[in-house]
Amino acid sequence: MEALSPPQIAKIQKKLLQWYRKNGRELPWRMTRDPYAIWISEIMLQQTQVATVIPYYQKFLKLFPTVRHLAKADLSKVLKVWEGLGYYSRARNLYRASRLISNHFHGRVPDQPKDLLTLPGIGRYTAGAILSIAFNKAAPILDGNVKRVISRLVAVSDNPTQGKTEARLWHLSESLLPKGHAGSFNQGLMDLGAMTCTPKEPQCPKCPLRDLCKGKASGDPERFPTKTLRKKIPHIEAVSAVIQKERRVLLRRRPPEGLLGGLWEFPNWPIEEKKDPQEVLRLKVKSEIGLRVKPQELIGSFRQTFSHFKLTLQVFHCRPLNRKVRANWVPIRKLHALPMSRIHRCIAEKIDGQTQPSFF
Repeated sequence: MEALSPPQIAKIQKKLLQWYRKNGRELPWRMTRDPYAIWISEIMLQQTQVATVIPYYQKFLKLFPTVRHLAKADLSKVLKVWEGLGYYSRARNLYRASRLISNHFHGRVPDQPKDLLTLPGIGRYTAGAILSIAFNKAAPILDGNVKRVISRLVAVSDNPTQGKTEARLWHLSESLLPKGHAGSFNQGLMDLGAMTCTPKEPQCPKCPLRDLCKGKASGDPERFPTKTLRKKIPHIEAVSAVIQKERRVLLRRRPPEGLLGGLWEFPNWPIEEKKDPQEVLRLKVKSEIGLRVKPQELIGSFRQTFSHFKLTLQVFHCRPLNRKVRANWVPIRKLHALPMSRIHRCIAEKIDGQTQPSFF
């Protein structure tokens, strides 16, 4: 992996900036220089497609137009707005960071790397994006698209996620930054990776850097960067109880940290192979909630894929046999207002559309 010469760097800068001015995507967060709005967009875009993010971004800024609005909001409302976007730790970190910015930075997103990196949810890439796009500072970025573009440009044959290779790519990304145009150049790298230098079937004839790209010159640009093998993710079988009295259902709220932290859900538990789901429900509800129930008909089987596992959830109506239990009994008509994961939102919508079970 050879270093780029100053003349090569100058050509890359000129060609990419010209291409970006003509071909850059028109996105809502590019219509502003507000550091807060740019920060929100960068967090939402982590591991999420642009088309999915746009309506969430617009709604989020409408409800929380400034750092102080977000900091003063109730976390449950923030999570509700985020519902369906996934990776909920991003929303919790945004909320925590907004409170820190309000208390320690006078409600303004900081413009120094050391300050940004103290905030929850902001790493080197996000800090670089905010600094370069919002403040036009010479800060490099290195997301998946940029790694791929640079790896092909200089024919990196090593795994870009490994320490030494990643450090080299960071150095290259920084060395490419044109003075005074860091924001446009970084966004050009992102767009080039998203639109032209794609993982499969890159459109090399349309690429502004085609004459400078060692990956294209090799005849097989797709072999750069080295692909990592994905591990097979486990499949978890679980069972859930819809315990209803009159038009209210029993819900639990997940702990504030960890997977789906702060979201509401119907009580649920994993089940071991060959275990009777209804018997598991009966025992778990009694031991953990203090309620004796009789599982009734199956409401349905629901599925969701998370980042590290797949979940299949069998859901049963359960008849309560003793009623005086301290728990969160929520009116069905108010379920829509609570933040839930996708799989539990599907359950809520299912029962909201049903008539009251016959055993009541």
